[in-house]
Amino acid sequence: MPRSVNAVASRRRRKKVLNLAKGYWGSRSKVFTIAKNTVEKGLQYAYRDRKVKKREFRGLWIQRINAGARQHGISYSQLIGKLANKNIGLNRKVLADLAMNHPEAFKAVIDAVK
Repeated sequence: MPRSVNAVASRRRRKKVLNLAKGYWGSRSKVFTIAKNTVEKGLQYAYRDRKVKKREFRGLWIQRINAGARQHGISYSQLIGKLANKNIGLNRKVLADLAMNHPEAFKAVIDAVK
């Protein structure tokens, strides 16, 4: 009886990895074993950096709010504290957008907490 191998599934599995490795340099996109390692590492970075991206954006929003607030004579920490005391429920993403794109609305928020 001839040996039974699952060539179709094996080829599909390897092709999937090599498709993910498209654009990599040299054997990283050609040789299955090397491509598999590179793709796995890339997916690890992608998973990790989806979380890091959120951290970085929060930091960016805080910098923008701080810059906008200091133009009106108040620091970031004072602004956030006063917003909490007045129960104004604007998150940092919205505040940063106001500070960047709608300075008159941001000034109105600052005047509301002063």
